[in-house]
Amino acid sequence: MVKARFLGRHIMVKGRYIRDIVEGRKTATIRKGIVKPKYREMIVHGGGRPIAKISIERVYHKKVKELTDQDALKDGFSSREELIEELKKVYPDITEDDWVTIIEFKVIQRLDHLEPEDPYMGLEPIDIARIALRYLADELDEHEHEILLDLTRTGSIRATAIRLFGNLNKRYIVRKTLKKALNMLIEKGILRKRDKK
Repeated sequence: MVKARFLGRHIMVKGRYIRDIVEGRKTATIRKGIVKPKYREMIVHGGGRPIAKISIERVYHKKVKELTDQDALKDGFSSREELIEELKKVYPDITEDDWVTIIEFKVIQRLDHLEPEDPYMGLEPIDIARIALRYLADELDEHEHEILLDLTRTGSIRATAIRLFGNLNKRYIVRKTLKKALNMLIEKGILRKRDKK
């Protein structure tokens, strides 16, 4: 059997698939080999930025020769033939007997139309921390990096304040770091606010 590869919190796609994902036409991604997502929720990245938060709905494996038109439609292609053609471009050595993983998902939050009225623009603090650590690693100081990394582990501003500072009253330091990271992500065009109408 083929050795499994694991997916973490982030999944990459080609930039040309962004619109199909955020508009709901592409509801699956097909990867060569046996791929196992470690988490149910992930952030999809394409075109050099995060584009959506997704929930994994189903993961299954097939051989290339078993792929169907239905699999192709979920992945945003019009036919099995078009899907196979694309797989051969991405994986030039793929054969009919190779295993592929079909990861079906639904978008639970678009990251290209954030809410400017919300203090964190509608994002969860943990997602801001994950995105910042991915895109701002060279621009964060050691202290900011430590706070954001701890937040990805605890999932809680309160818990991070207690773990790092031993005091719940130090939550403001965690919040300040989050806001700074969020502003940097917006300034760099990595995250985008929704346009006011």
